[in-house]
Amino acid sequence: MMLAGLAAALVWMGPALGYELSSRAQAALARGEAYADVSADPDGVSGLVRGVVDIDAPPEKVWAVMTDCATARKLMANLASCRVLSGDQVRGWDVREHVTHRNLVFPAMRIVFRSDYEPQKRIRFRLVEGDLKIQQGEWRLTPLNGGTRTRVFYDNRLAVDWPVPRAFMRDALRRDTPKVLGNLRRACEGA
Repeated sequence: MMLAGLAAALVWMGPALGYELSSRAQAALARGEAYADVSADPDGVSGLVRGVVDIDAPPEKVWAVMTDCATARKLMANLASCRVLSGDQVRGWDVREHVTHRNLVFPAMRIVFRSDYEPQKRIRFRLVEGDLKIQQGEWRLTPLNGGTRTRVFYDNRLAVDWPVPRAFMRDALRRDTPKVLGNLRRACEGA
């Protein structure tokens, strides 16, 4: 998963995919699959990544998996480390560092991002420093079936500072984002 660490280190931005699912997203969810859409941002500098997955676990369980640095490598195959640098969830925010492994195409990356927490509902994040040019977004958890299941929305605006074609990056994110969402589902349902 070339960009799984990159894709999963990021999160939601605003009203985006949150409530109105495209017919393609609805069809993927009906088949029990994660869905992701990647497009160029109108500013021409960054890309928009939006995804959704349904998980057979309550929001409390999904939240616990998503916010645990110890399980982050289960979600992102190329993640070498995750650590909280400052803050804590009890205070409503933290700053985390993700370091990814190098692969044949992409260098190892260090990504430091701040997350602001609305427990069991939303995580907003934004780049603090590191090897990305832009990173901002959010994860949103919506209870389903009276809270026995959870729909997870992912929205991220990101850009890298590498001489790589933007179309190549979008294709990699289009492949890797559903994998990360699927890994999240497996971690929550198997926990």
